[in-house]
Amino acid sequence: DAGSSVEEMEFNWEEYLEDTGAIAAPHGSFKHVDTSLQNGFAPGMKLEVAVKSDQNTYWVATIITTCGQLLLLRYDGYGEDRKADFWCDILTADLHPIGWCEQNKKILKVPEGIKDKIPDQEEFLQRVLKGACSAPANLLEGLHRGKNPLDLIAPGSRLELQNIRDSLEAWIVNVVENVGGRLKLRYEGLEDLDKFDQWLFYLDPFLHQVGWAAQHGYSLQPPLAIRSLRSEADWQEILKKVKEEEEESSVPTDLFKDKPVIRVHSFSEGMKLEAVDPMAPFVISPATVLKVYNDKYFLIEVDDLRGERASGQRYVCHVDSAGIFPVQWSLKNGLHLSPPPGYPGQDFDWADYLKQCGAEAAPQSCFPSLTSDHGFKENMKLEAVNPVDPEEVCIATVTKLKDSYLWLQLEGSKKAVPECIVSVESMNIFPVGWCETNGYQLRPPRKAIVNKQKKIAVVQPEKQILSSRTVHDGLKNQELNSSDSVVINGKYCCPKIYFNHRCFSGPYLNKGRIAELPQSVGPGNCVLVLKEVLTLLINAAYKPSRVLRELQLDEEAAWHGHGETLKAKYKGKSYRATVEVVRTADRVADFCRKTCIKLECCPNLFGPQMVLDKCSENCSVLTKTKYTHYYGKRKNKRIGRPPGGHSNLEVAMKKPNKRRKRRKHFFVHKKKRSSTSVDNTPAGSPQGSGAEEEDDQDESELSHSLAQDRDKRKRKLRTFSFSDDENKPPSPKDIKMEVAEKLQLDSNPLEWSVADVVRFLKSTDCAPLARIFLDQEIDGQALLLLTLPTVQECMDLKLGPAIKLCHHIERVKLAFYQQFAN
Repeated sequence: DAGSSVEEMEFNWEEYLEDTGAIAAPHGSFKHVDTSLQNGFAPGMKLEVAVKSDQNTYWVATIITTCGQLLLLRYDGYGEDRKADFWCDILTADLHPIGWCEQNKKILKVPEGIKDKIPDQEEFLQRVLKGACSAPANLLEGLHRGKNPLDLIAPGSRLELQNIRDSLEAWIVNVVENVGGRLKLRYEGLEDLDKFDQWLFYLDPFLHQVGWAAQHGYSLQPPLAIRSLRSEADWQEILKKVKEEEEESSVPTDLFKDKPVIRVHSFSEGMKLEAVDPMAPFVISPATVLKVYNDKYFLIEVDDLRGERASGQRYVCHVDSAGIFPVQWSLKNGLHLSPPPGYPGQDFDWADYLKQCGAEAAPQSCFPSLTSDHGFKENMKLEAVNPVDPEEVCIATVTKLKDSYLWLQLEGSKKAVPECIVSVESMNIFPVGWCETNGYQLRPPRKAIVNKQKKIAVVQPEKQILSSRTVHDGLKNQELNSSDSVVINGKYCCPKIYFNHRCFSGPYLNKGRIAELPQSVGPGNCVLVLKEVLTLLINAAYKPSRVLRELQLDEEAAWHGHGETLKAKYKGKSYRATVEVVRTADRVADFCRKTCIKLECCPNLFGPQMVLDKCSENCSVLTKTKYTHYYGKRKNKRIGRPPGGHSNLEVAMKKPNKRRKRRKHFFVHKKKRSSTSVDNTPAGSPQGSGAEEEDDQDESELSHSLAQDRDKRKRKLRTFSFSDDENKPPSPKDIKMEVAEKLQLDSNPLEWSVADVVRFLKSTDCAPLARIFLDQEIDGQALLLLTLPTVQECMDLKLGPAIKLCHHIERVKLAFYQQFAN
């Protein structure tokens, strides 16, 4: 036991996934966990906040992000400037819903920092508050102020639980423990007797607030299994006591607003179907609709043919209950159907069985349609409840998928259990890290990797946890600096990251693969969520290794966050690179936007904001060329003046045998390096050569091509290489170029600065391309060496715009030869 506890303490998910070569199931696949993390506040909501410099005045602020009882706010008027963002504790800060100041005769006054930006206060407020969503008043005032709705289900709270075994009766249960919404429940009247305790997620359809049974006409009495433990008089006395203490122990009714709605069913008594026993979800068996209670609930019994006294497991179902299937579902999906106990022979046949029983099969229309769009894949890892011992939450591996169902192999359980069959919407499965986040013991595999001598390449994120008390002690006026880490009591702090599939995906990312990504990831720990997002993007690239190189950490890291090791596979080779991610929620939006720009896609392609109809960047109307102009960087193919300011390109060329010193910690190949294997893909070499080495090669080759291009200007159109392979070259008849007047230059182009080149381009119809020349520092000498192939390759232009640009460049060259060449 001692040795086992040591292994449990040292188990690490990151290390385990690395050693097993597995990946975690995406956070977005666990909808019940996502719902449990919502605190009622949302980014974009507005409220009225006391101004720090003058507590007697208030101003309108917008919620930027939320983290437990903390809100990151920005006073309206600061626009996109986040320097003045501040954290407020809902419990203690002077926060109110929109309209509170007017109702309570309080003063709304512009803060000093933005006074100059808002000349007309009334006009500004009318504009920003038009159609605005106010933070809910009940979350800012009263007993529930500052509390996560989930935290309101405290030990001692009372609920009503339907009896899922016998009939539609219900009885009061006490909350013994609340682990992230997973409740340990004990029947009222059993005191310290834990034999009949149950674990249920708070959104379970059979769990209700006190008073539900009376409201819906169901009887309130203890289950048959515990009824004999007390006299009828005792049970009535317990019920009387509960009603007297109802106000003290009640849970807010709006806590259950996100529960699944029970729909009307169409089952009839005697119908046959296939079912998985929820108490032992290991096999699929024939079952019968034993009783129909009403239009929402019916009783299922697993068939058992062993004599008159025998009866199978019974449980109450509704139309969306997990584990009920139409007849022949197992056969159609290539699965084994376990014959009923007492059935003669092993070859079960539904047609013969229905004939023997004189029963009919439940029609397909009785069952909900199943979906395979859930994000789970074989060999993914997650955390799952052991159905045999619900106290245990184990590591689980997805071994098989059929429609909306998973087959899970549990690892590390005290007693070995067969593969479990669970719905993808089961509330007994959780994402990787859920137990650690909620302070619950995860059962690790028996042979967990716990070697202390092992060196780990991945930089593990430090956990910066601030208790609520620490927050209060360290604050003045209940504010935190926006750069502080805010992981309150170990709870999630990163907002949900959406993949906005309609947005422009850019030259690196495959539009089809982007469309297959989940709608969202998270919320969760910032480092883990962003690492998952970047991994999904890398895998959705045309060349994953190239995207990994674009994302890798450089020496001038802007985020000062965590260096995380990410991997990519391309053409059978594995690549690694250190990628920096932010670790605080307030920096996530900016990080996502700038990462999008780095990958030359729409800044809204992924981030904490969902794009519903139209992207704010209007990216759908932009071509790839225009988009590269606005958001592209192309730093690895600069065509400006070489370093050192040499005017002779040949002098600036690097010697063939001379290499820069490698940064070995970047882009290291997973396998043993080989002196003979070279990968000629744009992503680099599997020998560990980072971006620098490739840049050297690019610059050298480019300089060489520039020198050669002076003698090869008359290339045929069909020999041009196109950087945008999605667009065919236009036919000659589509290219219309008017003959411009002869150009007369006032100065020698060889002496032009970058500013002179930009000024010239702005005087032409290629003015939108001037920014590229400015970014790449193209001066007059570099301009005279540009040719059509070079422009296409290095500026990523389509043929039409490239020809138009080169037409103006040729005019400059002709004028140079005529006016200054001698």
